[in-house]
Amino acid sequence: MFTQPIPTIKRDGNTAVILDQTLLPHRCEVRRLTTLDEVATAIHAMQVRGAPLIGATAAFGVAIALVADASDAQLEHALTALAATRPTAVNLHWALGRMAGRLRPLAPADRLDAAWREAEAIRRNDAEMCAAIGRHGYAILERLATGLDRPLRVMTHCNAGWLATCGAGTALAPVYEAQARGLPVEVWVSETRPRNQGLLTAWELREARVPLRLIADNAAGILIARGDVDVVITGADRVAANGDAANKVGTYLKALAAREHGVPFYIAAPFSTVDFACADGAAIPIEDRGAGEVCTVLGLADDGAVRSLRLAPESTAAANPAFDVTPARCISGIITERGICEPARLRDLYPEAQA
Repeated sequence: MFTQPIPTIKRDGNTAVILDQTLLPHRCEVRRLTTLDEVATAIHAMQVRGAPLIGATAAFGVAIALVADASDAQLEHALTALAATRPTAVNLHWALGRMAGRLRPLAPADRLDAAWREAEAIRRNDAEMCAAIGRHGYAILERLATGLDRPLRVMTHCNAGWLATCGAGTALAPVYEAQARGLPVEVWVSETRPRNQGLLTAWELREARVPLRLIADNAAGILIARGDVDVVITGADRVAANGDAANKVGTYLKALAAREHGVPFYIAAPFSTVDFACADGAAIPIEDRGAGEVCTVLGLADDGAVRSLRLAPESTAAANPAFDVTPARCISGIITERGICEPARLRDLYPEAQA
């Protein structure tokens, strides 16, 4: 199984240690979370990001919240506070629901140990699901590479690698599996404005020595149109029951271009990202993160400091929807830990989730 070079989250006593992703790719630092407020801030401020990692971090946050007070009131406060941090990623609510189901029936004296055990189980399960997604996704890459006399060219958007999960990632897991098996691949990495999470993808692929090329988001269409892309694989923050998928804003445009030019487009997501209570994409809440992220950019200054730089005057009006929804009709298949299916056949993979 793929081992993360640096754990995205780990337990240290009654605290959690995270890799602070707001400083990447310019600086690699860890941060210790000791209180519920610190965990909530880490999720909202995107010190941790990626739907599976958000869910695991929330589970750790519940355990941290119970260290000094494991009462019913404190448990409910922790669940409510963490649920409010990010609206779109359903993994957050899935993990909190799992923690609530495990802890509510217990006496307060028994909750802390149980909370840590459940949080660690969520972390381990995510790593296992990532590994399975990698194996199933590899079958797609192997098939598409048949007969090619060059590396297979994969396009992705945002970051859905090991930085976004507790394992190998979702969209990048098949790429890492291909590398491990000796299948040559190259990755087109879109920058993913305004938060530039594509730079995180470029960083981790470079560290893993996977060939890549970073592109401006708007270059995706021309590359797909002229045949420079063999397959598009992205992650997701929520997949509706009908297969519509919400992911970082800009994903939908790549799906449209891929559909127009006959390039397969896949979503890679585990069970924790599928929301069978959400009928379709229209019911997925879309987070608006405000104008500040659009009008500024984080960069490395000449003196080596990581600084926020203003791109537009402070008075500039801007909109910042953080996600968009790709309709199921634009998705060739969804790669899950249980296999690959057409978007409309998700329930076939998860019969226990039938309404």
